[in-house]
Amino acid sequence: IQLHPNDELAQKRHESFGKTEMWYVMQTDKNASLIVGFKTDCTQKTYLKYLNENKIVNLLNSEKVTEGDVFFIPTGRIHAIGAGVLLAEIQQTSDITYRIFDWNRVDAQGNGRELHTDLALEAIDYKAQTNYKTNFHSTLNQTKPVVVCPYFTTNIIPILGTLIKDYSANDSFVIYICTKGRVNLSYGNNQLEVIEMGESILLPNILNNITLKADLTSSLLEVLI
Repeated sequence: IQLHPNDELAQKRHESFGKTEMWYVMQTDKNASLIVGFKTDCTQKTYLKYLNENKIVNLLNSEKVTEGDVFFIPTGRIHAIGAGVLLAEIQQTSDITYRIFDWNRVDAQGNGRELHTDLALEAIDYKAQTNYKTNFHSTLNQTKPVVVCPYFTTNIIPILGTLIKDYSANDSFVIYICTKGRVNLSYGNNQLEVIEMGESILLPNILNNITLKADLTSSLLEVLI
């Protein structure tokens, strides 16, 4: 169970960026779940009490998930991916992570993973949200926004048949992540790649017009900065 510091704290402590991220759930086992945020507003004192008593999960919000669920994870929000969940994670360029609890697991030598209890205290967002899921709408063969934040934009493109994407006015690379089915990508008369569920491809900014083709209903996440 972990969280990430914001830009200011990460720069001060690590000369790095913070780490805002999002999750798009692609596949789950029955009753699979995630941990995202607190159930109710918390205080640092209460948090430490439950943490020291190995009861921290009692304070945290658990969400049962299914295919297509989206969660935006701003800096400071405690989170963990449960068993049986396959998801796509889009994140800010950073690897600064504060781990607060690891289920008391140990390795073959009896050593637990490093925890960052003291570092996390100032970084945690102790406020709870009424709804942690991100609501969005999708329309076949159209590009619709899922998450827009200062660090990245993620859109969803359900596709069947052929769709041409014009990036001539775009000043960013484009990342496609296939979340369902199989999509053929081409540029002009040149086939670039075929990506299937769980695969991704980064397209440089120089490629302005991309043709997407899917023989069966498929879905892409489109990520830009």
